[in-house]
Amino acid sequence: MEIMKTKGSLERLIVCGAVVVSFVAGSLVTPRFAHANDVRGNNNRVFELRIYHALPDKGPALESLFRDASKVMAKHGINVIGYWVPNEDPAWKDTFIYIVAHSSRERAKENWDALHADPVFQPYVEAAMPLIDKVGKVFRVDEVYMRPTDFSPMQ
Repeated sequence: MEIMKTKGSLERLIVCGAVVVSFVAGSLVTPRFAHANDVRGNNNRVFELRIYHALPDKGPALESLFRDASKVMAKHGINVIGYWVPNEDPAWKDTFIYIVAHSSRERAKENWDALHADPVFQPYVEAAMPLIDKVGKVFRVDEVYMRPTDFSPMQ
């Protein structure tokens, strides 16, 4: 067996060795990353979209009411991601929107039940009733629970 003594041969050997080491390292690490999104996407976390349709010109009053009510909501584990009011489309003028993150649907129900049972929260509920539009006897509040997709940046 002849030992390679030329500079070019030594460089090729180093490059081949680096390629083999990189391949082996990549083979060991890649499976962990390939399943990272599976784990994140399969948890029980849900997001709740809530859209309140206020009576004409009552949107700002509803917004103000939520500003204060949000403190009580937070005490009961209602983790609001953000509040929004549309600012360009006149059809959405009296609309108030927010999104809540919950660790699970079960936990969402527990938190909402605790909030609505709290006597400190009752004045906010009563103050909101004359501000929210109704269809018949039903308040116009759209409520949708959503799960994040496996490729969603927010899990």
